Amino acid sequence: MKLVLAIISNDDANKVSKALVKENYFVTKLATTGGFLLTGNTTFLIGTNDEKVPRILEIIEEHSKTRAKLVPNSIISEFGMFSSLPVEVKVGGATVFVINVEQFIKL
Repeated sequence: MKLVLAIISNDDANKVSKALVKENYFVTKLATTGGFLLTGNTTFLIGTNDEKVPRILEIIEEHSKTRAKLVPNSIISEFGMFSSLPVEVKVGGATVFVINVEQFIKL
């Protein structure tokens, strides 16, 4: 048994969720916030058999894409001057952890 933890941008979360449910995977969704950009994410918890993990990863990859976004980069100089230069960062995509599960019980 495996536990798949997938952290996905809110922009892609509905597409991923619908695709997983369509293929009969049981999914628990948690609202989470990223630490770097402080933007909303959705974390999926999926308990499954080992042989189903590759298909879950395919679904997540297919429906969660990275994209470029400009974010302010705040700089405070020694003279107390403040400037904000935008920096392009990649957002979206997915961060996935696959964890061994000793026991999986559905009550």
